[in-house]
Amino acid sequence: MASRADMGTGDRFRIGLFSPNLRGGIIPTMVAERWRATWDQNLLLARDAEAAGLDFLLSGARWKGYDGAGDFQTVNLESTTWACGVLGATERISVIATVHVPLVHPAYAAMQMATADHIGHGRFGVNIVCGWNDDEFAMFGMRQREHDDRYAFGDEWLDIARRIWSSDEPFDYDGAHFRLRGAIGRPAPYGGTTPLLLNAGSSPAGRDFAARNCDFLFTVIVTLDRSQRELADFRRLAAGHGRTVGVLTPVYVVCRPTREEAEAYHQHYAHDEADWPAVDRLMAQMGVHAQSFPPEYFATYRQRFAGGGGTYPIVGDPDDVAAELARIHGTGFDGVAVGFVNYADELPLFADEVLPRLERLGVRAARAAS
Repeated sequence: MASRADMGTGDRFRIGLFSPNLRGGIIPTMVAERWRATWDQNLLLARDAEAAGLDFLLSGARWKGYDGAGDFQTVNLESTTWACGVLGATERISVIATVHVPLVHPAYAAMQMATADHIGHGRFGVNIVCGWNDDEFAMFGMRQREHDDRYAFGDEWLDIARRIWSSDEPFDYDGAHFRLRGAIGRPAPYGGTTPLLLNAGSSPAGRDFAARNCDFLFTVIVTLDRSQRELADFRRLAAGHGRTVGVLTPVYVVCRPTREEAEAYHQHYAHDEADWPAVDRLMAQMGVHAQSFPPEYFATYRQRFAGGGGTYPIVGDPDDVAAELARIHGTGFDGVAVGFVNYADELPLFADEVLPRLERLGVRAARAAS
């Protein structure tokens, strides 16, 4: 059994899968082999990922999709429920659920998360999201808070959850956002520790929230040079709070036996068969507009959204993929969350060819014989 410390500490480079619970994963394409995200697919994938020695599975959280012809993220397995099922079917891999905290009362969530943690014997984690898409919040009759207030709300939400996990007696809580009377919840998380916490804040308020509260920041790469500066700034921020916080980043991987095959497939699914209406809606919801960038930069960024939802592209043969992951590690990242067009079809080559190369490069420790 993996311990929370195995995922949360140490200098090894962690590798996991990102959003296999969402139809299409992170890739808006119309190719026939795109990921369908059925439960049976996820169950087999979780076991295969664990057998391959991956460190974690990180869910996405969506309530509606992007209305393109490829059904991108229109059918999804709810994040925390999915995590419970995966935890019950595995033994070692960490499983991280994405939770939109404005949609779930912290007293309810605290019990839900503690239960998940017991199912996994301490392998459960939470990706805390304090704000999201306006149209999805409207489904719940809610409006987004002002940006910085979202993190003030998240602070109270997390404070309540932690107090429920740690309190032996009922307590009252009076805050700007919550008023609780006689709050208590048992059991505490497995082993009396706190589940692994992630946050993807990119604003000053979001980075400060992650630095004060979380085990990992989850942030995208624009360029590796820019990331190196951002990571140094963030680690100084965390150190100012007396903390050490890891940093993970999402990537999409197209790995084939030859570089030519990988590049051809990338062209096929991410250009010729891209779900462009879904791509453009995704970009608009994330505030990426043509008028905000030079034309050549916007075209490149739009292609990155088609390739993997705006995440960092890694395309090539196993040597290329391993070398680029080593560069990401060398930049200062503590791990990557990987998206594929089809997780089940593409994981075997990645596990058999890329992971051993990372071991030889000193990026990953050699796996112990099972």
